[in-house]
Amino acid sequence: MGTAAGSGQAAVARPVVELGTAALFALVALRFGASAELPAFLWLAGSGVLLAVIDLQHRLLPNRVIGPSVLAGAALLLVAAWAASDWAALARALSGGGVLFAVFLVLALISPSGLGMGDVKLAGFLGLYLGWLGWGAVVVGAAAGFVLQAALALALLAGRRIGLRGELPFGPAMLAGAALAVGWGGALLG
Repeated sequence: MGTAAGSGQAAVARPVVELGTAALFALVALRFGASAELPAFLWLAGSGVLLAVIDLQHRLLPNRVIGPSVLAGAALLLVAAWAASDWAALARALSGGGVLFAVFLVLALISPSGLGMGDVKLAGFLGLYLGWLGWGAVVVGAAAGFVLQAALALALLAGRRIGLRGELPFGPAMLAGAALAVGWGGALLG
């Protein structure tokens, strides 16, 4: 799928994106079954793949993807809340999105070279879905992103693929952490 900005190498080889997306959709369908929340989490999976590929290739999480993704995700979760009469889950989802947005905004203000505003907006988007699942999922999803990023950085440093001043896009690790919380958050928490 093209080359990474300035690297001359493909960031994600074909058909990895296509097969990975299909596998992710199948896992989401297995996790949620024929529920009212399934369309919302399929939307998260599709948006997440797109955002991860863009961030890997361009080190950017564009507003024109995140903005509509948040709006569509909130609308799909609203439909799920209406179908299941679970307004508490919707309130928790909106609160989760707001809390993660605020926490990541503070972190970005403290260390602007460590987190960008795209990461802050992505945190709000992911918090919406993690909040739907519960506060434990919010904590696990957010923490898992940092753990995965640290593990990747250490592995790349050990393999001499990056130097101490090397930069990695954080969006893919955030998305993978959220995926872990969505898929196995209950097992990780209890």
